[in-house]
Amino acid sequence: MTLVSQTAEDRGQNVSLRLLKTYPMEIILAALVLFLILMAPGFASTANILNVLRTVAMLGIIAFGMTAVIISGEIDLSVGAGVALAGCIVAWFADAYTDAIGGWSAVILGFAVALTVGFSLGYLTGRFRQWFNVPTFITTLALFAALRGVANLITGGFPLSTFPAGFDFLGGGYLFGIPFPVYIFALTFAAMHFLMKYTSFGREVYAVGGNMEAARLSGIDIWKVKALTLGLTGALTAISGTLIASQIGAGTGTTATGMELDVIAAVIIGGTSLFGGKGRIWGTLIGVLFLGCISNGMTLMNVSEYWQYVVRGGIILGAVLLNQVLERVR
Repeated sequence: MTLVSQTAEDRGQNVSLRLLKTYPMEIILAALVLFLILMAPGFASTANILNVLRTVAMLGIIAFGMTAVIISGEIDLSVGAGVALAGCIVAWFADAYTDAIGGWSAVILGFAVALTVGFSLGYLTGRFRQWFNVPTFITTLALFAALRGVANLITGGFPLSTFPAGFDFLGGGYLFGIPFPVYIFALTFAAMHFLMKYTSFGREVYAVGGNMEAARLSGIDIWKVKALTLGLTGALTAISGTLIASQIGAGTGTTATGMELDVIAAVIIGGTSLFGGKGRIWGTLIGVLFLGCISNGMTLMNVSEYWQYVVRGGIILGAVLLNQVLERVR
């Protein structure tokens, strides 16, 4: 009986260990949610859960694109400034052309321009990496500063808020009781998950990030792949920027300050390797939800804003260390 019970116990430990190795952040997220339900007043209320989902939606839309960028072996530090620029472009077109072509036509035109600018800047960043061997860290750091300046030049340094009636629905409205941005968030997740897991392009992204020279020798256009991941992230940044402009009711150059760090943190927490070649869109979803729950929970528990930064920094470091340990164990 003792031998049987020991064998059953060993099997249980092996199952638990396998689960921890395979789904570490899922388990930690579940534990965090349980802790916040018990300790944070109102965390489990429907209104608060919807608020968390709305908040993480804007972040997650970009983070899914950033996952592909980092898997390919690159990085984009300009997404926060890109969000501000996109919102300002849409707001400027609404302000300048509403009388001429109508409010919604002006918004659609502005969004098309913002989408084109976002994709083009990302794509050209990838090509700069090819043509001049300038690391994307440097190029996007330069864009980080420049795009904020352009956004303020467009708006004259003041918020632009000439939007048509109903525009606020995009960022602040509800559809069947669920915030509208959550639908865009879910669609983006589904599209990026399919792209990265079930298409040849997704396999090429992993190949390029895992071993760039081997990918080149196998016939993959490595620079095109990198440029397209950066362009895709730029386009998703424009979508998020438009939703945020709708939510706050204005386009302003100070929008999304520091957002690039949260985006990268969500991707890292989700298990994507900064060295490229490894990562999952599903993992990024977990990382985004984890950050959203942490931020919301600490606010409900009246944790000082300064301590919130300390905790989030510790979480990022802890996630990196956890992934390193699990990689060695595997």
